Amino acid sequence: MELESKVLSREIQQYLYDNGKTLCTAESCTGGRIAEAIIAVPGASNYFKGGIISYTNEVKINLLHVDAQILEEKTAVCEEVAVQMVKGACEALSCDYAISATGVAGPGGGTAEIPVGTIWIGYGAKDDVRTFKLEEDFGRDINLAIATNKALHLFLDYCKEHIEKESARD
Repeated sequence: MELESKVLSREIQQYLYDNGKTLCTAESCTGGRIAEAIIAVPGASNYFKGGIISYTNEVKINLLHVDAQILEEKTAVCEEVAVQMVKGACEALSCDYAISATGVAGPGGGTAEIPVGTIWIGYGAKDDVRTFKLEEDFGRDINLAIATNKALHLFLDYCKEHIEKESARD
C-alpha cells in the first residue's frame, strides 16, 4: 500500500468519523483496492461499512441495480454505470457515501472506443454523484494504483466541500 493512499485514507477518516457519516465502495476493475486503502487506517470500522466487488455485469445488475440496458448499450465502462454503482452501493449497504470504479485496467480488454486505461470513477451520495474519467494506459498495476489514489483524492475533495457545508448549516 502506497503512503499516499494511507495519508488520503486518514484524511477521509477525519471527515467521516468526526461527522458521523458512513462510506462504502462498489468496485469493478479495482477489485477491492479502494476498500483496502480505506481500511488500512485503524478505526475504519467506525465509518466504513464494506464494499461490493462487482467484477461481472451480473453482480452489477443484481446487487447494485445497474440498468441492464445501459450495460448492453454502453458496456460497463461508462459514466452512467459509475453513477449507478455509487447509488446502488449506498442503497445496498445503507451508507451516506460511496466510491465506485469501473473500467479496463489492461493489458487486454480494450477496444477502439474504450481503450485500455479507461476507468470511470464515481463518488458521492445517492443524490449527488460525481464522476471522473481516467484515459491513459500505464500498464495494469499502475492503472489500478492511479485509479485508487484518484478515487481517494476525489472523494476527499468531495468531503471537504460537502461535509464542511453540511457542518456549517448545523
